[in-house]
Amino acid sequence: MTTVQIYDAKQNKVMTVEKVEKSDADWKKLLPEEQYEITTKKGTESPGTCTFGNVHESGIFQCVRCGTDLFRSSTKFESGTGWPSYYEPISPFNVVQQPDMSLGMVRTEVLCARCDSHLGHVFDDGPPPTGKRYCMNGLALKFVSKDQL
Repeated sequence: MTTVQIYDAKQNKVMTVEKVEKSDADWKKLLPEEQYEITTKKGTESPGTCTFGNVHESGIFQCVRCGTDLFRSSTKFESGTGWPSYYEPISPFNVVQQPDMSLGMVRTEVLCARCDSHLGHVFDDGPPPTGKRYCMNGLALKFVSKDQL
């Protein structure tokens, strides 16, 4: 059993939890096709198709595969890219960043630390206070309102 430390917003503390490890075949059985392609095969949804632009209430965006807390709604901003964008993750414990050399360019891929779900990429053209733009696939996330936490 592999463990990982993540920040749990509901309990407001860092916790040690089991890493979620499933085969591609298992994820394919558990997820709708589009979510599987994005989270497991590192795909990208079409820009402008995510409905999170309409979410204006307080809450947390979680990993669709394992439920790990990823971004607070207060860090979401309109980037004009067509994808949900955030200026920082809920905790550096909850995301992993790694080089991505696909598409003939160097980018920084963002993964869920608990289940290795592909979330999107981070860029250095975001707003203050971080200057970062975590450009995420909406299908890799689910929103949980503050009242549901």
